[in-house]
Amino acid sequence: MANGTLLYAQSGGVTAVINATASAVIQAARAKKVKVLAGRNGILGVLHEDLIDTSKEPLPAIRALAHTPGGAFGSCRVKLKSLEADRAKYLRLLEVFKAHDVRWFLYNGGNDSADTALKVSRLAAEFDYPLTCIGVPKTIDNDLAVTDCCPGFGSAAKYTAVSVRECALDVAAMADTSTKVFVYEAMGRHAGWLAAAAGLAGQGADAAPHIILFPERPFEEAAFFAEVKKTVERVGYCVVVASEGIRTADGTFVADAGGGKDAFGHTQLGGVASHLAARVKDALGYKVHWTLPDYLQRSARHVASKTDLEQAQAVGKAAVDYALKGMNSMMPVIQRMSETPYRWKVVPAKLEDIANHEKTMPPNFLRKDGFGITAAARRYLEPLIRGEAPPPYGRDGLPRYVALKNVAVKRKLPAYEG
Repeated sequence: MANGTLLYAQSGGVTAVINATASAVIQAARAKKVKVLAGRNGILGVLHEDLIDTSKEPLPAIRALAHTPGGAFGSCRVKLKSLEADRAKYLRLLEVFKAHDVRWFLYNGGNDSADTALKVSRLAAEFDYPLTCIGVPKTIDNDLAVTDCCPGFGSAAKYTAVSVRECALDVAAMADTSTKVFVYEAMGRHAGWLAAAAGLAGQGADAAPHIILFPERPFEEAAFFAEVKKTVERVGYCVVVASEGIRTADGTFVADAGGGKDAFGHTQLGGVASHLAARVKDALGYKVHWTLPDYLQRSARHVASKTDLEQAQAVGKAAVDYALKGMNSMMPVIQRMSETPYRWKVVPAKLEDIANHEKTMPPNFLRKDGFGITAAARRYLEPLIRGEAPPPYGRDGLPRYVALKNVAVKRKLPAYEG
């Protein structure tokens, strides 16, 4: 039995498969006879010494996490600043680690989480505390650097492609006497990966989605109106997929809600689909419907990608392996070995190469007119949504998801006042 405790925490927006990663982490650690604690509500739980003893959960419940969406231990949108600016918070983290003999810290999140794990590792080194920090990849935006793709994205991409195809059939059936334009909003503040995934819904100029709007290309309203009009006149209707983060040429978000910044310093966006729908109706006179899937994109476990599930589990197991080997300040990432047939493996990458970097859509993935994806993008995206991994269903017709007991560990330190 290894000496010490492993602490796992989830960060930021959850995904349909982040609990599958948690399940793999706990099972891999149990196999090595390592105790696993979890931070309740992510890094906040660590700061407040609000820790969960996962050993109190029976193995069937841990296994059931693999098909349960959400964040089993809670997550949070909290970004720690530099080691200097937030030194008191980092020192508190170190106190909690010491109090509970935490020797391995696994932080499951995106770019900002990788940065936090890196900073914690540097603080531990400064105080000569034996701590191995591992970032575990998660995001539906697919914007993590280095990794070929990110666990969580494949399932959100599958949900997006399936939803757009189904909505398009609905619009086509009603177009003669009802809706002419349908606008679907996809998540993606700076990177248009989810919007691109919608392109898998159909092939050919007349197949939906007819227009995809990416944050990587400046939004030009006049050109957009012209494309919508041309499509309606040719096909009879037009399905538009817009990334929430599309911007005009001067860098202004089309859907800037004017609500300032969130905890991560991101502009609060306010619904690009509703905005575009109103503008199309006013400018072209078409009847327009729009939708904002929002959390549905990241919680739709019932239509998860099998590829995504397998990758989420693989990075969880690898994270434990890396931690116990003392591979500090690393992250298990996906490396694509071949496209035909699709093959991948998990390899280690340095957190310093990932933290605060952002992977956007490469230019060769976007059509020259900026309104769709290329064959290269399709070759990249298609394998990530392949395969089905449905949850078990009960007699009531609903998925059988698990709710953990989340038994708290007894606190050993004074209450956190930060």
